[in-house]
Amino acid sequence: MPASRSRTHEWKRLLQQIAERGGAIEIAVAHPDHEADEPDAHAAGPDLVWRVKILDLGEDEIVVESPMALGRDIHIEAGTELAAAITVGQNRWTFRTVNLGDKSGMKSHGHPGLRLRMPVGVARSQRRRLRVDTQALKLPRVELWPLLDPKSVLPAERATELAYESWVSGEQIDRDGLLAEAMLPTVGPKFTAELANLGGGGVGLIVGPEDSGILGRHRVLWLRLALEPEMPVPMNATGKVVHTHIDSTQKTYVGIAFDFSFNPGHQKLVGDQIQHYIEQKQDLQRQAREHRENADSEG
Repeated sequence: MPASRSRTHEWKRLLQQIAERGGAIEIAVAHPDHEADEPDAHAAGPDLVWRVKILDLGEDEIVVESPMALGRDIHIEAGTELAAAITVGQNRWTFRTVNLGDKSGMKSHGHPGLRLRMPVGVARSQRRRLRVDTQALKLPRVELWPLLDPKSVLPAERATELAYESWVSGEQIDRDGLLAEAMLPTVGPKFTAELANLGGGGVGLIVGPEDSGILGRHRVLWLRLALEPEMPVPMNATGKVVHTHIDSTQKTYVGIAFDFSFNPGHQKLVGDQIQHYIEQKQDLQRQAREHRENADSEG
């Protein structure tokens, strides 16, 4: 049997090995299914992906740690469909699963684990992107600038905080003003990256070879992430490069830790934005389920 086919066939053994080594899988709230004649019915913004440690494996379920962001538990409702991936080196297998509910007897960082339904099969993917049931998870593009003066972030962060408060209150906001060059801290030239995953205190980014040299010269960056259409207020923060790794395609995986030294209160805003965004993604999925159920009952 060819090696690639063998690996696909033996994905459960690989999953067991990952669990035994204290490894992780990646999960994201899946895009809702919808009929082909309503392509825009459930339009959604980019997907936020978490690497979550496997806590236990059973015949019918995978128990993983609960997703976290900046010290807070990101609640995933029971019944929520998730897109997931198993990664071993450059090899990747993807599948859909469902959150079966909390595993209260098994905790990580004081939070109950999530019980995910064990898939009956997985799909092989050599792409960096997750692909599940032909639905591609859209990983967000992140704008980055070398941060030349960390203290200069204060006006930009405060403007974002005020805009978010206004938006939550139902008021109109000047999004173009938030994105204006005049609102930037003291920074160097911009470059972009792909947001690979979120962690408890930072993010993992994929930087193309044309921009990877910047990381050797600048270890403190200003990040901006757009989460439209669900959230018109961009998420921004200071980040410090903590580790890098170059893969076989010469892309650089960068681990970045958020740094709120000059404005500790901004940490709450970033956490609120992530939590609110994930709640909205789950709402879209719930609306799609209700739509299908109503259509079935009428039929």
